[in-house]
Amino acid sequence: MGRLDGKVAVITGATSGIGLRTAEVFVAEGAKVVVAGRRIPEGEALAKKLGAACVFRQTDVAVEEQMKALISLAVDKFGRIDCLFNNAGGPAQVGGIEGLEVDRFDAAMGTLLRSVMLGMKHAAPHMKKQGSGSIINNGSIAGHLGGYSTSLVYGAAKAAVIHLTKCVAMELGEAGIRVNSISPGVIATGIFGKALGLSVEAAEKTPELMHGVYKSAQPIPRAGTPDDIAYAALFLASDESTFVNGHDFVVDGAITGGRNWTQQQQGYVTLRKTFEQGA
Repeated sequence: MGRLDGKVAVITGATSGIGLRTAEVFVAEGAKVVVAGRRIPEGEALAKKLGAACVFRQTDVAVEEQMKALISLAVDKFGRIDCLFNNAGGPAQVGGIEGLEVDRFDAAMGTLLRSVMLGMKHAAPHMKKQGSGSIINNGSIAGHLGGYSTSLVYGAAKAAVIHLTKCVAMELGEAGIRVNSISPGVIATGIFGKALGLSVEAAEKTPELMHGVYKSAQPIPRAGTPDDIAYAALFLASDESTFVNGHDFVVDGAITGGRNWTQQQQGYVTLRKTFEQGA
């Protein structure tokens, strides 16, 4: 018996990385899923792989009509919507505040923030009729602390996602709908390569390299993987979390917890040597 038996989920940004892996996990746990993304070949390949339990719809998550149609597809095809994972995202303009371009700022906010609002707006009426539902929004540790993204725009958008999640949770919780966010740390996906200007094809080849680069960035001695976020989403989508609402679930190996123990101890050694030399 699966943890999501009988449930229907919509997952955006599902043609690669976290979204793709979450779709696989949800179907394995008994859910029917509607997956969305902009890349048709990848989306169709995923739907074919997952079989009758999965339907793909090409979607620009920043466009209201397309998000409304995506939610409606789940209800029309499978009769209900129990979970919405607003996972779609992408890199934003890098550089300092003086060089930001308004058009690129607005486009990033559309993809990272407006899409989350639109998903919640159009899922809420269906979930209210059911008297239940779980909405999961993809935040980031960059929404908690400055300096954790290549883009200050990305960090600002994710901070807004986290707070919007809490605001909506206070409203929809009264209707039996849970609204939570997940804030990933360093997860080995192609988004880092895309942020640094690589093509989509080249960026999708970078996750293995990230495992080496970030193995000591946090106390847990490895970079995160899409599985880490997919299973966090599984918990929030399941009935195991029916009293969890308005929570930001940080999954980061404690990179935001403070200084790593070894780094701290090495700092003390350096300080002690400085004191001894100055005595």
